[in-house]
Amino acid sequence: MKRSLPLLAGALLLAGQARAQVTPPSTTTPHNPPNAASAQEPTHHPNDTPGERSGWSLHFQQTLIDQWHSDLHTPYSGDYSLADRESAKLSFTSTLFIGRRLWKRAAVYFNPEVAGGSGLSSARGIAGFTNGETFRIGVADPVLYLARLYLRQTFALGPGTVEEEDGLNQLAGPRPERYFAVNVGKFSVADFFDQNSYSHDPRTQFLNWGLMSAGGWDYAANTRGYTVGGVLEYVTPAFALRFASTLEPTYANGPTLDFHYGSAHAETLELTKHYHLGSRQGTVRALAFRNVAAMGDYRAATAANPRLHTDTSAVALFRAPGRTKTGFALNAEQELNANVGLFARLSYNDGRYETWAFTEIDHSASLGLVSTGARWQRPDDRLGAAVVVNGLSPEHRDYLAAGGYGFIVGDGALNYGLESIGEVYYSFSLPRYHASISPDYQLVINPGYNRDRSGPVHVAAVRLHVEF
Repeated sequence: MKRSLPLLAGALLLAGQARAQVTPPSTTTPHNPPNAASAQEPTHHPNDTPGERSGWSLHFQQTLIDQWHSDLHTPYSGDYSLADRESAKLSFTSTLFIGRRLWKRAAVYFNPEVAGGSGLSSARGIAGFTNGETFRIGVADPVLYLARLYLRQTFALGPGTVEEEDGLNQLAGPRPERYFAVNVGKFSVADFFDQNSYSHDPRTQFLNWGLMSAGGWDYAANTRGYTVGGVLEYVTPAFALRFASTLEPTYANGPTLDFHYGSAHAETLELTKHYHLGSRQGTVRALAFRNVAAMGDYRAATAANPRLHTDTSAVALFRAPGRTKTGFALNAEQELNANVGLFARLSYNDGRYETWAFTEIDHSASLGLVSTGARWQRPDDRLGAAVVVNGLSPEHRDYLAAGGYGFIVGDGALNYGLESIGEVYYSFSLPRYHASISPDYQLVINPGYNRDRSGPVHVAAVRLHVEF
């Protein structure tokens, strides 16, 4: 770990010139933030100078994460196992957020992004992977790509307005209190769905994949976490309804989207309700999804060869067009007092067919707390602690036990157990520099759902985030 720290400083210099190649569905400020609870408000630092009626919005973020795990002593491993021993891995992303007002209540948003580096074991071996800023991409060299390019049109449904600050993919100025919005183009589905004030952005909050999004939600995305499609929103001060229809990748975790919409698409529906318990605000969200793609059949792959022992994804041999996966996610957040908030998620998918886009989790539950540092005179700091437990469907676990591989996990055998992860982070805010530094610790029990490789695994990280 000590030897990797100089790399962090060196990468910071490099990141100002170019950006990397391993990024996830990075999140942005939602267009209609649900009055984020106070323990989370200062995570992003919007412009202090509202001028911002100029019709333009321009922001930048850069995140570097250096991560290391303890040595393992395990009886066996597979090609997709977490390595028993490896050096620390560095990941980094840089994103430019450009927004331009076009006509009345219409804007276009453009996000070029560079990402690079690598996750531990090439982001394999743990279904709830430990770094939400890196996805499974084979090349660690910096690469520039288009993250988002979409048009947003809002229609007022009443005379009332609220003032919005200039932010990430958000123009300053008045917006209707009640509105209908249409978003069309390239984006991350997670920009609009499964939001949570305390646990959604690995650049400033929890790093684990199972905490940044609902683990059982196999949301449509390419390898980097982005897709093409449309999102419809009906929003009021206390209630919101959103619907999206988007493209799926051409194959599991693939970089290219499938434009044969009739046979490969995903629909997502979410209901959001804001409420108050006394003077304390809270939000609940209920999400349902349906994916259609040429997914492989776990049961058929296992039945055809009960001892697979292959270094490729055998389930890919049993793909067929038009297969359907359905699931749901429940998401809640509650302000406990002016400085502490609670959050929880529960998610599930049927798990009959192969994981297609996010990660190999068929059901998941998480619970956590976030506090400001106000009690120790550091009001912009954040302290977070959470646990997440992930599981697999019977068909999925039988396939892995027979020696099969997905695209995230596969030890060549499986003594099944729930994958349990705890995470603690502390974010030191440096507002003068528009930055934060966050040490992070995760404890992983049964990585890849395998009791034979239970470890447990200790994962330590340092994150540097700059945003203006």
